[in-house]
This record gives sequence, C-alpha cells and structure tokens, in this order.
Amino acid sequence: MTAAFQASLLDPDEESRLGPLGGTVRRTHLGRGAWIDLRPGWLTGADILFERLAETVPWRAERRRMYDRVVDVPRLLKFYDEGETLPDPVLDDARRALDTHYGQELGEPFRTAGLCFYRDGRDSVAWHGDTIGRGSAEDTMVAIISVGSPRPLLLRPRGGGPSIRRDLGHGDLIVMGGSCQRTWEHAVPKTTRPSGPRISIQFRPRGVR
Repeated sequence: MTAAFQASLLDPDEESRLGPLGGTVRRTHLGRGAWIDLRPGWLTGADILFERLAETVPWRAERRRMYDRVVDVPRLLKFYDEGETLPDPVLDDARRALDTHYGQELGEPFRTAGLCFYRDGRDSVAWHGDTIGRGSAEDTMVAIISVGSPRPLLLRPRGGGPSIRRDLGHGDLIVMGGSCQRTWEHAVPKTTRPSGPRISIQFRPRGVR
C-alpha cells in the first residue's frame, strides 16, 4: 500500500512558480448554490515544494474521540492561523494571487492555511464539510493546492447522492465555493492501491474551519 514519492515527469522545474488564473480556471456548478473551480497544474515545480514542506513543516500526529474510543487521525496536520508565518514564500504568493482573483467575489481575503500530509493510501479524510464556524451558515470559499502524488477528492450532495471525483496532485488547484461547505461533502478515501505521499494546502477566510 505504501509507495515512495515519485516526481512527475511533466513537472521538471527546479523552482516553484505560479501560473496565471483568470481564464485558465474552469468552474463547475454543482447545484444548490455550490460550485467548484479547477486549475490543473497551477503551481509548476510543485514536486520541489512538496519536498520542502515534507521536510520543514512541524507536522503533528493527532488523536480524536470517535464514539466511545480515541483514534489516530489518519494524516499529519499543521494549521497556520492569522498572522503566523507560512512555511514557504510560495504559499504567500499563492494566497496573494487567490486574493486578487477571488477577492471581489469572496468579499474578503483568505486568512489561514491548513496543511495535511497524506503519507500513503492508508491516510484519508472522511466525508465532511468545513462547517466549524461561518461555513455552516454562510457562503464561503476554501482553496486547496495539492502537491505530491495525485489522490482523488470526492464530492457528493449532503444527505446522499452520486459523487463526483477529481484527481489532484502535482500543483493542481481546486476551489470549493458558494454553498459547497454546507450543501455538499468532500472526502479523500483510503485506497489499497500503491499511493505515494501528498500534501494539501487549504486557504480559508477568517472564521471558516
């Protein structure tokens, strides 16, 4: 199940650089006021950034109560709150670019960054929406950059229904907007197939978790 990280042959850059947004972003309307934007390969040199983050971020293994027992969270985590220094200058550049592109539509800047390290196919995140705080009642946005090996992100309507799948890695950007956090759910499922490591970087506005 565990596989070593394999760099993409399509991303040989030795420096991490952001491409344009603008007309390169593809929006899909999901219904019920929800939408997703996808910009494949927004970050070139993403494999270099993956290696830097994997080595330098102070990753934490957490445990959480589930029903009547405490279990390991199946991924490593690090959260950067407002005012905290991000672990790489490229992430500052990414947040500024997202603010420029989405600022008018969102009506506020992205403030925080949450990082998740999926070490192999055993690491995952269950179905959920980012509804701790304002996301439970207000339209908002969550922007995710994926670096490392691709993993599927699944989305489905809250309450049940067919799911859609987007395979994200090697610098891809996905933005979940509108009512997506409260009317849809998303997950990164476990897999028994060989799967290399992946890091996701999630930018959120104030009060959204």
